[in-house]
Amino acid sequence: MLYCTQIYRQALEKILTPYQMQLELVANEQAIPGSFWGESEAGLIADRLYVRNDTPVHSALHEACHYICMDQSRRNLLHTNAAGDYDEENAVCLLQILLADQSPLIGAARLMQDMDAWGYSFRLGNTQAWFEADAEDAWQWAIDHGLLDSNKQLTWHLRID
Repeated sequence: MLYCTQIYRQALEKILTPYQMQLELVANEQAIPGSFWGESEAGLIADRLYVRNDTPVHSALHEACHYICMDQSRRNLLHTNAAGDYDEENAVCLLQILLADQSPLIGAARLMQDMDAWGYSFRLGNTQAWFEADAEDAWQWAIDHGLLDSNKQLTWHLRID
């Protein structure tokens, strides 16, 4: 499992900069503000993504992608619970994989392994199988909301609605 130690935080900051998100480090053993799952899982409050050194990178990317995928009215009120529907959740999972692949330190393959280890559940049995063969709806959702262009490339924009 990759964790948000300094080198991975730097990679995350680079990935999140175009989305105007701020990565905030929380001291070890301190509660993470805005964490829906508690313990070491990433937290979200407004445009702030909170992590500790023991926060899994997949958790940080997942919560960041919730921010990216939600509409502006939800972003304005964001505190802890990103909410969203089934289609948006799938787009979040897709986008976190695509963003992980923007860093040679993280990479999509490693992130998908960590997602499986954490317990993400996909009907084809694992994250990679879902990503490669069952994520058409997530790809289309991301295109429809301006997160990807028609060639399935990142636009580096927040959701357009």
